[in-house]
Amino acid sequence: MIDGTGAPAYGPADVVLEGGRISAIVSAGRNTDMTQAGQRVAADTETWDLSGHYVLPGLVDAHAHIAAAEQGPDTDYSYRLWLGHGITTVREPGCLGNGTAFTVREARRAEADDITAPRIVPYAAFGAGRGEPFRSARDAEQWVSEQAELGAAGIKFFGAPPEIFRAALAEARRLGLGSACHHAPSDVARVNALTTARWGLGSVEHGYGVPEAMFTDRRVQHFPADYNYNNEHDRFAQLGHLWREAAEPGSRVWNDTLDELVALGTTLDPTFVVYSAARDAARARGREYHRDYSAPQAWRFFQPNPVNHGSFLYDWGTEEEAAWKENYRLWMNFVRDFHLRGGRLTTGSDAGFIYNLYGFGLVEEMELLREAGLQPLEIVRCATFNGAQLLGLEETGTLEPGKVADLLVIEENPLANLKVLYGHGHLRTGVDGSLSRVGGVRHTIKGGIVFDARQLRADVRDQVAADRERLGVPAPFTP
Repeated sequence: MIDGTGAPAYGPADVVLEGGRISAIVSAGRNTDMTQAGQRVAADTETWDLSGHYVLPGLVDAHAHIAAAEQGPDTDYSYRLWLGHGITTVREPGCLGNGTAFTVREARRAEADDITAPRIVPYAAFGAGRGEPFRSARDAEQWVSEQAELGAAGIKFFGAPPEIFRAALAEARRLGLGSACHHAPSDVARVNALTTARWGLGSVEHGYGVPEAMFTDRRVQHFPADYNYNNEHDRFAQLGHLWREAAEPGSRVWNDTLDELVALGTTLDPTFVVYSAARDAARARGREYHRDYSAPQAWRFFQPNPVNHGSFLYDWGTEEEAAWKENYRLWMNFVRDFHLRGGRLTTGSDAGFIYNLYGFGLVEEMELLREAGLQPLEIVRCATFNGAQLLGLEETGTLEPGKVADLLVIEENPLANLKVLYGHGHLRTGVDGSLSRVGGVRHTIKGGIVFDARQLRADVRDQVAADRERLGVPAPFTP
């Protein structure tokens, strides 16, 4: 048992599921009343012998987009890959690919178990569906109210004039909606992450907005004279220099910013994985899982194209990658320090972009948190309990009696090697020198409903192979 609270693993244990909840967990050394399970279990209860397996809470992807038409053959493509990796809850921040009304309907269908999908928490993109910008704070407040009536659980901001942004955020808080912000460079000079945290923002997405709050010798990032924000190469190449323009690690401004963000209760959802291709584009293109799991639509979308924002790797070379490696070092230092001070840190993948695929991306995000300096048990807590807390899902996120039965079952120990969580497994050499694939989630349980994670992944592989044959396109690369 790895229960998500931060407690060390323990076992063997009996886990009793009843009516979609965990009714009992019995383990010698933690609960010596070994009759408890027997008292709880009826004679006709189905029993599984999972000796040698590990059980974890279902994972929470706090930044996950349902596949749009240009990103996959259908929405089930992303759903199966999420469940196939033990992800039982996703936050859809923006609903940009399919629209808020569609995403709310899908969330309700998933909650009713009418579709094979994780729990979906939909956040509307600020201003989506409007034909013109907001003209007043009252307009913004009215729009937020409309999204609440539509069924949105929160609002995702990208930036706006300060008086409009602040009014909309206040209205969201009044209505009990969650909030997140991708502090876009086009607006961050007016409203950075510390500004929005003081206004009560729920979570800061990606790495935008934080370094700008720590400038000490400027108010605006240094952009070359020929910089064009609409040129994605310009945008992301210069983004790779951003953290070096902020206060140094350990400085007064650095520490003051950390302390204030923690004190305000702001969550960081860094999504390291979505920009990791900037450190090594060839590695991102060559991720092993693309061969069997990247649908033709997804692979085409990943190719650099200013129309679809699939990736920005137009002429990405050594200088850009070197800058981004340093960018990550500083960014990871900040995230680690935030975590060590007690700040809430979550895991999000932003999959569907930049050679980053559904399900797989969340596992890589967990690996990147390990690179940032977190320990495996801390990472599991970020990916389970912290995500559930951010989304207000108090009844899930940990394995405790009375909680909703969201679990994953795996035959390998992810605390020893997070790579075993990948759906394509981990390559291991046997004592006889032979190579084999181990790992991959075996079962995903959402609200007490059991999904065969292996079969879900096999279904995706079959779907991808059939689509390639139908469209006459080869696999992305030959291993």
